[in-house]
Amino acid sequence: MHYRVFYYFSRSQEVLSSASPVEMSARAIREQLLPRLQSEDDYLGIIDARENILQILCEPGAGTFWIELPIDEAKASYGRHMSFAEMDDLVARLPQVFDRDQIPGLQYRPW
Repeated sequence: MHYRVFYYFSRSQEVLSSASPVEMSARAIREQLLPRLQSEDDYLGIIDARENILQILCEPGAGTFWIELPIDEAKASYGRHMSFAEMDDLVARLPQVFDRDQIPGLQYRPW
């Protein structure tokens, strides 16, 4: 399964804008991008076939990652904290189209 991605990694100052995402397989995302989420400002956006976005934000102080499905119209998102192993498993089994019912434990959070 292929998705489009955008990201920011603060250590390397590497940026790929959401305006020009690149295509990657779930396997490549897991192997090449997830391990690079290490600093507070790091993030990864994964875009599905219907333009839905799954965002992953690094929270190094807590040792977790915030995973969310933003809803721009509502100025909110559905999200939850995950360990690296949980996040890696989620990306390994991402569906073609993201749906909040497929990610257990998501909570509504206004911006």
